[in-house]
Amino acid sequence: MKIEILPKDDGFQECGMVCAANEARFTASTYSEPLTAFTVGWKDSERIEELLNFIAPIIPVAKRFEFKVSDNEQCFLSETDDIRSIGSAFKRVEFIGTSITSRTYNKGLTVRVDHDDVAGDDWRERYVQLLLQRLLRNELRRAITALEDNAISLSQSYVWNSSSNPDSSIRAELEAAANVTGVRPNRIVIGEAAWDIRSDAYDSQNNAGATRAAGLTPAELARKLFVDDVRVMSARYQSAGAKSDIIGNRVYAFYTRNDIMKDEPANIKRFVTPIDGGGTFRVYADEHSKFTDLTVEHYSNVVLTSKDGMRKLTVLPSN
Repeated sequence: MKIEILPKDDGFQECGMVCAANEARFTASTYSEPLTAFTVGWKDSERIEELLNFIAPIIPVAKRFEFKVSDNEQCFLSETDDIRSIGSAFKRVEFIGTSITSRTYNKGLTVRVDHDDVAGDDWRERYVQLLLQRLLRNELRRAITALEDNAISLSQSYVWNSSSNPDSSIRAELEAAANVTGVRPNRIVIGEAAWDIRSDAYDSQNNAGATRAAGLTPAELARKLFVDDVRVMSARYQSAGAKSDIIGNRVYAFYTRNDIMKDEPANIKRFVTPIDGGGTFRVYADEHSKFTDLTVEHYSNVVLTSKDGMRKLTVLPSN
């Protein structure tokens, strides 16, 4: 997946241009506490952050940290000696696996806003929101790239048409993952195009079972497949003069959980360094007489912590 390369902030960018943030602007005099507080209470109308956390849950860490590569055997550990004797301590639980030293990376974007182009009192918040959504979209694409590059599939592609059973294809991938690793994926994310192909395949079949399958919601499909959740992703990004669907005609199955800890087994995690006040973003406003440079920064690292059980389906409609 191609990542857009932004121009560097050299201090002479045109108004309205988003560029890679310049660290020289991150000073105490330009730090904006009100705008930083705005990022804490801000709700993403496009729900990009919600989908990002669905794929790669947040793990709060220091800027430099150590974690263990997930060992799926830990998912099955059980004890019969968890009873404490009088005067003794409980059995100590330790996470096993290879220890990896890593760090969170400083990421940010800057936009220059000409004062002649603004209206209303909330223009700073609106531009900060634009940068927040773009930063989160960048993180989401990193998480999807980790899935795309590391998930495996039983087939190069699946053709879903009037003679196929799309849900059976997904179930086969889930069962294959469980048979190989012992861990059945518990979450599925389906591209909007793949969901449409699934619906068209069932709509073209003239029987009651297909009609019922076509009308299933993602939550109902999750219950049918015995997974925790299914999400349909329609998020897009601008690339080469056109808008591209981030997932498109692919389906990904993987294992993770909400509120997961740093060393617990999961396929993908997003390590984030919190800032003062409980948020994850910091905002700087570099005010000039005729324009303002707004910068939003954060520290994060999307990490593939285990390949075990990650599955991918590429689906095609009938010709």
